[in-house]
Amino acid sequence: MTSEFPIALHALIHLNIKATTVSSAALSDVVCTNPTRVRKIMAKLKKANLVITKEGTDGGYFFHQDASAVTLKQIIDAIQAPIVTSNWYSSSTFLNCPSAAVMNSILTTICTHLDNCCKKKLMNITLWDVQQQFEGALQTPIHKNNQLLG
Repeated sequence: MTSEFPIALHALIHLNIKATTVSSAALSDVVCTNPTRVRKIMAKLKKANLVITKEGTDGGYFFHQDASAVTLKQIIDAIQAPIVTSNWYSSSTFLNCPSAAVMNSILTTICTHLDNCCKKKLMNITLWDVQQQFEGALQTPIHKNNQLLG
């Protein structure tokens, strides 16, 4: 999984809680990454109609959907990122090694299967479900004075 999914998820939860337009600079503070990265991810969410944008000095992103109707699969599909992937493959390009090519094929099949299983599971988890867990965790004693969403 790339970092785009947790950033997108965190940003959408923040937008849903705020229920107002939030700039990429403000979102970048919340999700702890730079505004350019936030804008790239939010552009994908906009293309998938998960957020709308407002131009100008009060511009930014607005979550206009029902959080209980948006699944995590819709978010992962919007950012077009695999959940499960192998970051290492045998280098059969540089070596004429049939066993390396076979291992690459096997790993690709396994990762594709796991990715599909994960996406199927994400069809049953909504943004609202995650938001409820998030807000509940912020109410625990260790986070009680957290001003993150202030």
